[in-house]
Amino acid sequence: MGKVFMISLAIFASTGSFLFGYDAGVMTDVIASKNFLAFFHTTSDSDIIGAINSTFNGGAVFGALQGGLTMDRFGRKLTILMGALICLVGAILQCTAQNLAMILVGRIFTGWAVGLLSMAVPVYNSECADPKIRGFIVGLSQQMIGIGFIVSTWVGYGSGTASADSSIQWRLPLAFQVLPCSILALGIMFFPESPRHLMETDREDEALKVLRKLHYNGSNEEYIQREYHEIKTTIAAEKAITVPGWSVMFTVPQWRTRLMHGVAVQVFTQFTGINVIGYYQTSMYKALGIVGNRNLLVAGIYNCMGPLANLIFIIFLIDRVGRRKPLLWGTIGITIALICEAIVNSQINTEAPQNGLSIAGVFFLFCVTVIFSLSWGPISWVYMAEVMPMQIRARGNAFATGIGNWLVSTFWAQVSPTALKALTWKFYFLFVAWNIAVTFPIVFFFFKETKQISLEDIDLLFGERALGTLPDDLHKAPITEPLNEMEPSPVATDTEAKPKVEGEAV
Repeated sequence: MGKVFMISLAIFASTGSFLFGYDAGVMTDVIASKNFLAFFHTTSDSDIIGAINSTFNGGAVFGALQGGLTMDRFGRKLTILMGALICLVGAILQCTAQNLAMILVGRIFTGWAVGLLSMAVPVYNSECADPKIRGFIVGLSQQMIGIGFIVSTWVGYGSGTASADSSIQWRLPLAFQVLPCSILALGIMFFPESPRHLMETDREDEALKVLRKLHYNGSNEEYIQREYHEIKTTIAAEKAITVPGWSVMFTVPQWRTRLMHGVAVQVFTQFTGINVIGYYQTSMYKALGIVGNRNLLVAGIYNCMGPLANLIFIIFLIDRVGRRKPLLWGTIGITIALICEAIVNSQINTEAPQNGLSIAGVFFLFCVTVIFSLSWGPISWVYMAEVMPMQIRARGNAFATGIGNWLVSTFWAQVSPTALKALTWKFYFLFVAWNIAVTFPIVFFFFKETKQISLEDIDLLFGERALGTLPDDLHKAPITEPLNEMEPSPVATDTEAKPKVEGEAV
């Protein structure tokens, strides 16, 4: 029963990730709407379109950073509620827009909300998950992002069949956001708070009840008690020091290292080019000679491929093969697909496109989303949530999501329409060069393997304290007495309780 409830909780909380996918994907069809372009006196490759997408991403930067404050102060659950309500305001502004200013403000609000949700949902799910299936549980975030893209595409495709004189072409897709916002806002209050946040705020009895509700299978009370005391002891050690503000993430070397891992995995995700394809794939298909409703149809099929691959990966593979290997192979695969895409585009004659080359171009874009969904897509959220210690988990995930994901995404959203127009097929090599020179070497030499290890034991992967000891960097006297009677010794030696790590030499 506990496992069923835990999965149900994760799926529902990931409605926040659905909003991420829907809000990010909906503009793909909106900017292809003739009525929308005529209403706002613009074209699909103009700076105005870049601004509409970049304001969304810019709002998400601040939303994600705000989440670092609200998650610690108000909890994970209320932060998700805030995101849903803010998104509701943004959705209403967009679907009722009478001028460009309303669209831009609405996009800022939805971006703000999605920034909050994009960092809060993975943290909430990771803190509620059983370590054995944490990859699957947190990977549901990426799954729901993909489903959001699918729904946005087909709602947009259906709306696009309306007359070019009808604003339904773009108002209906933007109005649809109201439904998942309302469902999430109403439903999240019926689910429990994260047991780790409850423990951190001295609600220990409530935390134990939530752990039982999430993980009890009828015969594992001893495991529940052990997990409870492990969390309690770790948080007690962390609360023995005072670490206000954000600067501690950068001044404690071990925490700084872990923060940089979280930021890096988000930055490298953006440099796969996946969001650029997601935002501007209709323009990319147009460059391949695919226009009209056929363009939207191909976009709809594209958006179905990733979630299908992601679902297979998180169910059958992520908690078996781990994190590092898929990231390495994914980087290689995406790089090869982008090189092939650039070669195909270099041979296209837009005035007289060849059907075979157009199909090849679509195929390699499809390869990118499939490979991404078997690697960077789910693992970026899982790994980021796993590597942050409890003491900086909210702020660390906020910083990694806000700066690593959304700030970089804002840059690409703004420059991509112009860059695609100016560089054409050469644009793809920007991502190829980064993947070869930066992403692959850093993942290979520095990333840790975190599969099936408790969030508390992940401390040991980074040479940090085990249960009960504190980082020396804070210039505190070491704790010499056990913090809990169930822990015989507060110090983990090199030969005691240290998880086996792939690539540990690095």
